[in-house]
Amino acid sequence: MKSLQITTIQFPEIQLPTSAAHQLRGFFGNLFKEKSTLLHNHYDDGKSIYDYPVVQYKVIDKIPILLGINVEEKLGANLLAELFLKIKHLDIKGTKYEILNKNIQSSHKNIGIDDNELHEYEFKTLWMALNQDKHKEYLHLEEHEKKKFLDKALTNNLVSLCKGVGYTIPKTIIAKTKLIEKQTLFKDQEMMAFAGTFVCNMQLPNLIGIGKSVSRGFGTVLREV
Repeated sequence: MKSLQITTIQFPEIQLPTSAAHQLRGFFGNLFKEKSTLLHNHYDDGKSIYDYPVVQYKVIDKIPILLGINVEEKLGANLLAELFLKIKHLDIKGTKYEILNKNIQSSHKNIGIDDNELHEYEFKTLWMALNQDKHKEYLHLEEHEKKKFLDKALTNNLVSLCKGVGYTIPKTIIAKTKLIEKQTLFKDQEMMAFAGTFVCNMQLPNLIGIGKSVSRGFGTVLREV
């Protein structure tokens, strides 16, 4: 088990659609662009940084949320705590929202294999499970094969998450999905994504992202009580 320092900032009086997570990322990445590349995942020359993002932008139940994680020298949690008092407003698609109330929480959360029990999680935002090649492969599968395919994709995503936060997996990850297909817009293109729940033998921090485009809010998980 590994303990992660995680900071979340919420703006409870502002209501946004889930799709606005991308605009949140653009707004903060631009507002504090001189501060850190961790906020926008691009190098100075504009090229993308493909490491697991330690600052993630989400809209959960219409509430805008920023999540930061400390991973080795990439101190996303510390960065958000440092910027907290400097955040005065949001600008989403030209609409300015004055921030009258904001909440910050910082704590250590565990990630890792749990030998004692399985845990159930809900995807609070759509899970982007498939790249272009995997999407084509998925479409040609029989219905009974699709679930196994998604179980394997989730397991691979969890392996990538563990690698991204510096956790060495001591044994096999077990993951079983219960999902429905959805369509979503990503970079103005219609993409397949998934809603639903999964069970796995891991403890995961609430609101952490799994899969593709987690910095834009996709694949956000919440543990079922």
